Amino acid sequence: MIKTLAKCVREYKAASVLAPVFVVLEVIMEVLVPYLMASLIDNGINKGNMDYIWQMGLIILAAAFASLIFGALSGRFAAVASAGFAKNIRHDLFYKIQEFSFANIDRFSTSGLVTRMTTDVTNVQNAYQMIIRVAFRAPFMMIFAMVMSFNVNASLSWTFVIFIPVIALALFVIIKLSFPVFSRVFKTYDKLNNIVQENLHGIRVVKSFVREDFEKEKFGAISQSIYRDFSKAEKTIAFNMPVMQVCIYGCILIISWFAAQLIAYGDMTTGELTSMFTYIMQILMSLMFISMIMVMVTMSKASADRISEVLNEEIDLTNADVPEKNIQDGSIRFENVSFSYAKDKDKLCLKNVSLAIQSGETVGIIGGTGSSKSTFVQLIPRLYDATEGTVYVGGKDVRQYDINRLRDSVAMVLQKNVLFSGTIKENLRWGNENASDQELVRACRLAQADEFIKRFPDKYDTYIEQGGTNVSGGQRQRLCIARALLKKPKILILDDSTSAVDTKTDALIRKAFAEEIPDTTKIIIAQRISSIQHADKIIVLDGGKINAVGSHEELLKNNEIYQEVYYSQQKGREEDE
Repeated sequence: MIKTLAKCVREYKAASVLAPVFVVLEVIMEVLVPYLMASLIDNGINKGNMDYIWQMGLIILAAAFASLIFGALSGRFAAVASAGFAKNIRHDLFYKIQEFSFANIDRFSTSGLVTRMTTDVTNVQNAYQMIIRVAFRAPFMMIFAMVMSFNVNASLSWTFVIFIPVIALALFVIIKLSFPVFSRVFKTYDKLNNIVQENLHGIRVVKSFVREDFEKEKFGAISQSIYRDFSKAEKTIAFNMPVMQVCIYGCILIISWFAAQLIAYGDMTTGELTSMFTYIMQILMSLMFISMIMVMVTMSKASADRISEVLNEEIDLTNADVPEKNIQDGSIRFENVSFSYAKDKDKLCLKNVSLAIQSGETVGIIGGTGSSKSTFVQLIPRLYDATEGTVYVGGKDVRQYDINRLRDSVAMVLQKNVLFSGTIKENLRWGNENASDQELVRACRLAQADEFIKRFPDKYDTYIEQGGTNVSGGQRQRLCIARALLKKPKILILDDSTSAVDTKTDALIRKAFAEEIPDTTKIIIAQRISSIQHADKIIVLDGGKINAVGSHEELLKNNEIYQEVYYSQQKGREEDE
């Protein structure tokens, strides 16, 4: 974990080194001040030597000013280092997630990744700042103050040793009790973020079903769970301060008792006693800071572990040593392909699929819910890798291609159509960032989107809200199809992506595809027979297996599943009419 996170320091190594260096210099100045003050009292004030008082006073003032400068510099460098460290962690997390395959993403919930990039990074940032500043200040302060106190009076200084085991034991107990709670509470944060995310994403459903009270109750329950865990942890940590205070004041009382007798017998001066009290406070405050650091590190360790989980996640899909970058055509071949999301041969959702699709063909896929239609097409652009068997594109195993080149040649319009906040032009140029306005218009005409875009006051400069909430489902689907077409792909996959458009528009889209992109292989997953009945071939999937392959007429004549779907839709259409 430490090795993983240390890589994120990078350009902030200098600041991370300078912060503790200036801290040590600050500590040296602070420790010198009580020693100089004792000399001023004994040799200046007690003897009435004004020249000595002025001389030592100026030296003390210079030491205090130097301590202030060193402290300000250490604080500045610590702030720069910790903020930069956190920036790099967020950068590495985000870039790592961009490399994830679908299988990698499946291992982490969306809310869990959000918590890691926000709450967990903040915890690690705070801990890092304490480590490079306070974690150096406290030990050095304790050591230097201890050395100076032994130099003043060795017999009294041994008093500190009595309280160190007490503080160490208290700190061990606090950490042992609080760490499991903090580990648990950050996982609960994931659940809280998930609930909030679901609620905001599905707010229209919540309101339409009048489920606000249920959502409030669900949120309240998880929020209460976080409250209980944090309260328990904070109650445990709260014992830290009383233990420190008992040790500090106990030590002061013991030293005061013995010092009074030493002063009475002339074995100790007033200035030495004053400096001893200052060193007592410095030593015991250092111990208190060390305990605070340990508590903070305990809290952040759970966060650091969660961040390291993402950074150390092995990417499932990688390029070959010498990846092929030239894709000849849009031909596809499945050869004894089986697939399991769990990588378990006993839990296959695609089973021994073999199929050949010629470049430029239009292929329809139909099947019941859970028949693995989406899984089938996701193997083509390597969103997942086949568990068994081989998928070929352009005559070569997809694992031989450069992943980016392969996915540039395969355009997918998924079931969940996503638009991003920005103008229509900006969303369309996700398909091709260098596309001209004429190319945008052509793609939208093919997708039957140009007509409704022109009705908007700002036309192609119309602003799309996050998620595309200010356009209808059918409009969103057509914009996503246009975006995919701008890639000029060799293979176009529509995963039930015309379900929200009317049958007339659906027919116009299919007609445009046939006339304008005849060389592109088109795979259409649909629930409506009318969307695929003119395809060159239709694949019927059932239970993860290919039940039948044929034309509309052949399947209508010979396949029971296809017949059942067709006649049920015909009957429904007749009843509607």
